[in-house]
Amino acid sequence: MTIAYICVVIMIFIPLFCTGYAKFSGKGYDNRSPREYLERLEGKAKRAHFAQLNSFENFPPFAAGVIVAHQLHAAQTAIDSLAVAFVLMRILYVFFYIQDQPAWRSTVWVIGLMITVMLFFIGA
Repeated sequence: MTIAYICVVIMIFIPLFCTGYAKFSGKGYDNRSPREYLERLEGKAKRAHFAQLNSFENFPPFAAGVIVAHQLHAAQTAIDSLAVAFVLMRILYVFFYIQDQPAWRSTVWVIGLMITVMLFFIGA
């Protein structure tokens, strides 16, 4: 398994961290209706929930980009480097989102998007 594929697996857990933070940093978590509970959150907990949603949205293009880069026989070190950089950007994204730093959050989001796009063309 390549480092890039390991990064895809790591990306599965980032939204789970976010939802855990959202659910357990707020008060009165009810597992009978978690979606209703998450919609009522405020502050850092609500931002963690939003970071979770965005992480789920960004996972498919990243995973596809890693697969396409492998299929195009791009240099493995380049694929791995981009994948690690993407994971780091997503970790920073979550941190900046929870800490209410919208400019930094948007900056690392754009960098992550550029990395994802690069994966699709790195072997071309």
